[in-house]
Amino acid sequence: VQLMESGPGLAKPSQTLSLTCTVNGVPIASNRYYWSWIRQPAGKELEWVGYLAFSDSTYSTPSLKRRAVITRDTAKNQFTLQLNATTPEDTAVYYCAAYRVGEATFDTWGQGTQVTVSS
Repeated sequence: VQLMESGPGLAKPSQTLSLTCTVNGVPIASNRYYWSWIRQPAGKELEWVGYLAFSDSTYSTPSLKRRAVITRDTAKNQFTLQLNATTPEDTAVYYCAAYRVGEATFDTWGQGTQVTVSS
């Protein structure tokens, strides 16, 4: 499995940020993985932003107050993070990752993409 993030590296406060993860090697409809977004602000720990399950159910961390929306495009084998009402506190390196269901581990990570929210 290979993952690659893409999207703009800069956003202004209050804008919507959209990042896409392209998946190679396994169908995104697979029930083996939760397709996840994780971020790490400079000098801070990793934070699991949310995930999309094979049933299309989603989870996002409560601290984001429902600002995060994760969707999939089966035809393109991609999943997308949309983060609404951004603030400078959303500045971080964003990773997409494949969480292996039943094994409590991340099989594969993307290389990460820096996102800066600034006016």
